[in-house]
Amino acid sequence: MTEAKICGVTQVGDARHAARAGAWAIGVNFWPGSKRHVDEERARAIAASVAGAVAVVGVFVDQERAEIERLIDVVPLDMIQLHGDESPADCRGWRVPVVKAVRLRDRASWASAGRFPVDFVLVDAYVEGEPGGTGARIATKLIGAGLRDRLILAGGLDPDNVAAVVQEVRPFAVDVASGVEAAPGIKDHQKVERFIDNAHDA
Repeated sequence: MTEAKICGVTQVGDARHAARAGAWAIGVNFWPGSKRHVDEERARAIAASVAGAVAVVGVFVDQERAEIERLIDVVPLDMIQLHGDESPADCRGWRVPVVKAVRLRDRASWASAGRFPVDFVLVDAYVEGEPGGTGARIATKLIGAGLRDRLILAGGLDPDNVAAVVQEVRPFAVDVASGVEAAPGIKDHQKVERFIDNAHDA
């Protein structure tokens, strides 16, 4: 069964609903440039509301290691997602599982994904100047063999297309933000339920 990660969660109610609907993980975004950015206080409330029910993933873009380490403790975070230009060395030595995001521009970027010493590799659509969360559709034809047991697929997914993409790629998990929203950072609960169910059933 392919798992589902609901990213860009900004509301306690949306976090609780995602957990009840069967999400494997939720993402809280600490990058200030994101439309779905949350501050430390909001992140702590979200994490507390779903503690033990779903994995809480902190999303970071080229942020200071000391600050990430601090937030792992005080939120607390179950995993971190490094969504910037971090090197393989930047991915080592963390106390929680690590997701490294790779923007899939061409076959070379897919080949580079395997060099990161991480627990999961998230592949997202490439959009010039944007680290992610754009809603742009990923080019699944660029995805080669390997990594499937730790591959998280993102990029333009929604309740209507996720089943076909899961059947084509067979990733460990799928990740969605804008595809299940009523507005940036505000989840549409019906879409969340359909997305998770369709990913699980594909």
